[in-house]
Amino acid sequence: MGIAVRNEGAKVNSNINVTPMVDVMLVLLIIFMVITPMLQNKVQIDMAKVDNAVAMPDADKDDAIVVAVTRDGGVFLGQNKVDPSQLGSLVRDKLADKTDKTIYVRADARAQYRAVEDAIDDVRTAGVEEVGLLTQRREGGNLAGGE
Repeated sequence: MGIAVRNEGAKVNSNINVTPMVDVMLVLLIIFMVITPMLQNKVQIDMAKVDNAVAMPDADKDDAIVVAVTRDGGVFLGQNKVDPSQLGSLVRDKLADKTDKTIYVRADARAQYRAVEDAIDDVRTAGVEEVGLLTQRREGGNLAGGE
């Protein structure tokens, strides 16, 4: 009778299966692609479209102070809805430790002019040196005047 020798070392697979890792990474990539646009600190506003929009890259910085006026007259300081009568004091508090005293105003294209004017007046009386009015560049080649 002979001794049966089992050679189990020959059956060992030393290759790493990366398919589950790739699946997890693709799912994470899709999740981050979907969530990233939602993380912007902006109130949803349809800004006025103009032909000669001025680029204001400082408005996209994290420490930029942005006042938004919605179509229904609501006033937002960053993401927080504020009472229009308190806007000046809140802006003054935010400007206390800043050297650049610039405020950016995002107004809805259909917002009442009076609400936008009142918001600008409130921030100007709070000590703001410059007010930037944010607009969007008009897409396409439509010229004003029907040409």
